[in-house]
Amino acid sequence: MRLPAESSPLKAVLWDMDGTIVDTEPYWIAAEHALVEAHGGTWSHEQAMQLVGQSLTFSAGLLQEAGVDLEIREIIDTLTGAVVSSVQRQVPWRPGARELLEELHVAGVRCALVTMSEGPLARQVVASLPRQYFDVLVTGDTVAQGKPHPEAYLTAVEWLQDTDPELGIHHCVALEDSVPGVAAAVASGVATVAIPHIVPLPEDERYTLWDSLSGRSVTDLEALVLAGPVLRDSAAAQVLGMPVD
Repeated sequence: MRLPAESSPLKAVLWDMDGTIVDTEPYWIAAEHALVEAHGGTWSHEQAMQLVGQSLTFSAGLLQEAGVDLEIREIIDTLTGAVVSSVQRQVPWRPGARELLEELHVAGVRCALVTMSEGPLARQVVASLPRQYFDVLVTGDTVAQGKPHPEAYLTAVEWLQDTDPELGIHHCVALEDSVPGVAAAVASGVATVAIPHIVPLPEDERYTLWDSLSGRSVTDLEALVLAGPVLRDSAAAQVLGMPVD
């Protein structure tokens, strides 16, 4: 049975977007292929996998190395525009995401979106949901350092604290699907659930591995917060081979 709202240790869930709420990775990969090929280059599956979960600035740099003769900002805008157009045609929801968002809303648990996609795409996805589930949106264009650095997750907690000063990192759970995203969440000190999608993730005691969000509930998330911290510090990100310093 779920704990009453006033006694629940879970105050907020911090959601990654691409690959966790929506299956937009194929849209990003298609946009990358089109952009590289338009500049006379080739783009492999292996190269595309390197960009999953990364900041757009990092991704744009690798696309430049692949032959895209544009400035970083132009590459980001081109990719984002292509993915927004795809989402406008069809939103590819991930299994269980909308159902869990609704259950959290009914239970009074706050949600934050923590994505390396920029504002235009994040707002498009959020607008496609039936309710305003997210109290704050932390997007790639609102932070100085992208995932795997923990800044985005720490920023989300800080913004949530503006209206609930008693909320702390130990009251939160992060949901992620990628190596950089899991590294960022773990490094922030937030209890982390990895739901691998495009790229496999290893088992490790510093985060919880779920096959899917389908069938998952508020009770499952509360149990993670009740379990307490497990080696949560900045060095924890190194479990995935991605130090944040």
